Parts: sequence; C-alpha cells; structure tokens
Amino acid sequence: MTPATRSGHLAMLLFSLLVAGSFALGVLAANDITPLALNAVRFWIAAIVIGIAVWLRGGVPRAAMAAPWRYVALAVVFTLYFVLMFEGLKSAPSVSAAAVFTLTPVMAAGFGWLLLGQKVSRRIAVGLAIGAVGAIWVIFRADVQALLRFEIGRGELIYFVGCISHALYTPMVRMLNRGESALVFTFGTLLAGALILTAVGWSDLVATDWAALPAVVWVTILYTAIFASAATFTLLQFSALRLPSSKVMAYTYLVPSWVIVWSVALGEQAPPLLVLGGIALTVVALVLLLRDDP
Repeated sequence: MTPATRSGHLAMLLFSLLVAGSFALGVLAANDITPLALNAVRFWIAAIVIGIAVWLRGGVPRAAMAAPWRYVALAVVFTLYFVLMFEGLKSAPSVSAAAVFTLTPVMAAGFGWLLLGQKVSRRIAVGLAIGAVGAIWVIFRADVQALLRFEIGRGELIYFVGCISHALYTPMVRMLNRGESALVFTFGTLLAGALILTAVGWSDLVATDWAALPAVVWVTILYTAIFASAATFTLLQFSALRLPSSKVMAYTYLVPSWVIVWSVALGEQAPPLLVLGGIALTVVALVLLLRDDP
C-alpha cells in the first residue's frame, strides 16, 4: 500500500465517523427547521471556514478558476443530497437512514464504471452485495414480512434518492478535477452550493424565526457546517483522488455502526439484536471491499 493510498483510507475512516454524527444530530433537529434553510446556512459557514484555510495557504490559484461550471455541477449534486437527507430524517430513524446511506457504494461503483471506466472485481462485487443485503435488513428493521410487502418508510425513500446524488458525486470529483488541491476544489463546491441554496431557499431563510430555534438546531448547523461539510467535503475529495470510487464509498458501511455509538451517547436506545445482524453484514462488506486484489 502506497503512502497516498494509506492516507486516502485514513481520511475515509475519519469521514465515516464525522458523517455518522450528522445522522444522530439531524434526527433531533430535522423537524424544527426546513432542509433548505438549514443547509443554506451550513454551506455558508463551511465555505467561510474552508475559504479562510485556502487564503492562509496562498489563495485560489488562477488555474483553479477556469471552467467554474465544474463547481456548480458538483454543488448541484451534493446540495440535492443534503436537502433530501434532512427531509428524510424528519421521519426516518437515524440508524435506518444510515443503512440507506450504505447502499451508496453499489451505486458509486456503477457510476465509477460509467464515467471513469473503473471495473469492479468479483470480490468487490460480492462485498457490495453483502453490504446491500445488510443495509436492506436494517432498512426494513429486521421484519421479513415488511420486506416481502416492500414496506419502506417515506423518509428512507426520500433519502435514497439523495444517496443516488451522493454516489454520482464521488466519480464526478475525479472526472472534473484538473489538478486542484482537495481544499481549493472543496471551497469552489461549497461556495457554489451556498449560492444555489440561498437562491432556491430564500423564502425559507426569510420565514425562519432564527432567534426562536432550539439549541439542538444550532448545534446541528454548526456541527454539519464544520465537521460534516467542510471537513468531510475535503476528506471525500482528498480520498476520491487517491482511491477507486468503490473503495472510497466502502467506508459508508461503517456509518451505521458509528450512528449507534452516537445515538447511545446522545441518550437513545440501541436497536434490537436482529437489526444489529444487518449492521454486522455491512462491516463484513467493508473488510471485503478494502482488501487489495493480488
């Protein structure tokens, strides 16, 4: 394993931990503020944080300003993901939503093949299949009858559409990057996303009584802005330039496990043992996906 590959893996391990926190906190705040208003504010905060970091490192290179449509394209895909995530969390439990997120590697592998020609080995295909089975088991809350009737919650279904956007984002980063650093590329995407969300969600921003929002909403906004946006955007783009799309997104299989840790720490009950069986399958999938081919 090369140093670049190792750093990509470490970045995604931290990514999975930080993303899990947004599920646990998002469930607590989703019904107190509209997804457009929450995400517009978090994107501006994240853009400012990353913008300062870019400025301290010498600013945005002239070459990075070429073809700004690239940042707009990436921002459209990722803002859609976040808006649908918080819309879904209005009714979906955090662990179930995290399980939906683990379907992303299957879709990312498909998009990686379509956009970049990245092929999937038999072992990776088996790992993706095992992870998908584990995710579906959790999504249907270990209820075989609900699975047979395909009784999927509205929140999980909404979030699944968002996850399609997330899966598309990963190979798009590598396809559209022209040598810019992860930090600069992240700043461009965040700034474009903040402008898009402000324009689309202006009525929600004006209608929100910001002074009356519960403290948990502000905690969620700050956490998602700094840790689940600025940090994870950078980590994801950093890793996407060093690892195949399927391996980058393989770390999403750790998210349900981290969500349980977060949820229990925040005072929620752990899911039933039968549901934990599905989460165990996602961990098995992660191990298979991260092994190097001979």
